Amino acid sequence: MAATQFLCFGDYVIYQGASSYSINSCEVNEVFYNLRIDLDKLQYATHITKIINDVTDENQNTYKILQLFLNTLYVLSETDKDLDLTISIFKLKLMCLLGFTPIIDKCSNCNQSENVVLNHFSFRDNGLKCEACSRQDKGAIEISEATMTAIKYIVLAPPKKLFSFNLSEQATKELQIISNLYLNEKLDKEYKLEKLF
Repeated sequence: MAATQFLCFGDYVIYQGASSYSINSCEVNEVFYNLRIDLDKLQYATHITKIINDVTDENQNTYKILQLFLNTLYVLSETDKDLDLTISIFKLKLMCLLGFTPIIDKCSNCNQSENVVLNHFSFRDNGLKCEACSRQDKGAIEISEATMTAIKYIVLAPPKKLFSFNLSEQATKELQIISNLYLNEKLDKEYKLEKLF
């Protein structure tokens, strides 16, 4: 029973029946206990679990997504990192793993990379955009240099170092808006952080 709890990670030996799988044996690796005693953390963990359920299928190789999921749960459970920042990082990195990596090394419209400041994020063109091109894109959001640097870091960072930075409150809000809108648009579904009770 312990190994089948919500948010329990373990090694399972299963066998396939006529219409479903059955667990033969299991070994619990991590139960993320701190998520169970903090309703705010549990709320965020439940939110990302719903997203994971929507983007993965049975018998699909999702190792990188599982790695991101477990790393995110660990950060939520074992650290005091800002919850909104943690979830924003998760969402943007998940989009990269699903094939929606935003363009970060040049303007997503004019392709210029030198002598331009990439201070907008475009949902229409999937990435950073320069000042001149953003004037023609009403949906582009102006971002600070800190947010731009964070987006670039999230796209390029290795899994173990993904959460190793912090942002100001303003930059966190910008990243939160971008990651929420980008995920909702690409998955064609509106994900909201729902209250548990």
